[in-house]
Amino acid sequence: MADIQEYKCPNCGGILTFEPGTQKMKCPYCDSEIDVQALADYDNGLNNFSEKDEMRWETPGNVWHEGETEGMRIYVCKSCGGQIVGDENMGSTACPFCGNPVVMMGQFSGDLKPDLVIPFKLDKEAAKKAYLNHIGNRKLLPSLFRNKNHIDEIKGMYVPCWLFDTGADGRMQFMGTRMRVWADGRNQYTETQYFDVYREGHMEFKGLPVDGSSKMPNNLMESLEPYDLSEAVDFQTAYLSGYLTDRYDVTAEECIPRVNERVKQTTFDTIAATVQGYQTVSYQGGDVRTEQGQIKYAMYPVWILNTTFGKEHYLFAMNGQTGKMVGDLPIDNGKVWKYRLLWTGILGVIFSIAAVIFRFFV
Repeated sequence: MADIQEYKCPNCGGILTFEPGTQKMKCPYCDSEIDVQALADYDNGLNNFSEKDEMRWETPGNVWHEGETEGMRIYVCKSCGGQIVGDENMGSTACPFCGNPVVMMGQFSGDLKPDLVIPFKLDKEAAKKAYLNHIGNRKLLPSLFRNKNHIDEIKGMYVPCWLFDTGADGRMQFMGTRMRVWADGRNQYTETQYFDVYREGHMEFKGLPVDGSSKMPNNLMESLEPYDLSEAVDFQTAYLSGYLTDRYDVTAEECIPRVNERVKQTTFDTIAATVQGYQTVSYQGGDVRTEQGQIKYAMYPVWILNTTFGKEHYLFAMNGQTGKMVGDLPIDNGKVWKYRLLWTGILGVIFSIAAVIFRFFV
């Protein structure tokens, strides 16, 4: 027995049935009627979008030349396993991520060489000032955290980032509706018009960053954006002098699915935003295809600050180029209740005054 193909209503998704009287396909749920030929054209349009999209990337292949890594060492945190690159003269230090001691592991070699670096523009004093401003006006911050707080470590660090360049072509189909309601005195009528809406567009993505460190929280690094990539220069080891360098442990290939999804979502959102002038819009199908993509390897400057409060460890980060500071802060639950009671009291007074005024005028 042959399989029977089911046709779904483009408006509500219900199964369409053929009505001999009207010679049309009808939806038993929303009463939509569609010509058979129009339905066939509609299905063919969707099938044109069904080809599998191939998103290809040209991965970086820049390598270190002989002598460039001489004197560079890898230091490993005993606690969290973070790997930091420093010079052979760097003495004992602490992990910028968790504050615990790090130990030298051995010669730095074997990794890809960065293509670009954004040099530090702001120094340690700027990082201290940004941190104090960050905690300065937080009303729910515990008083002891502000008054007796001390910074355990401030480290300037270059964070490895993969930069993705690509172009994307999007083709999408939507169903738009417009409704008109009127009455003749006895009955009320509703007319719904359905429109097939097609959109195509092209987008260019330049320097879409993903950090290559599993120890650097993604939300923290992304919160430091944007960086001005126009100030990036060709990589030289001289820029690393005096700073730590986080060693990448997430490869460019491992970041590709995340980037592809971000490219697809951004392209879809941008194209969908152009569908206007309808009372309802529903997505019917489509695809996003990227052009041949290119990946570059870059180092982004970040100031890492560690502080402790009670038994909790807090990590803050500042964009070493723009000065943007981010990081989570503790909350004083006592102050939270205090402000809730205060606002409850204020609202109570306002409502009481409003009730008196209402009774006076009534």
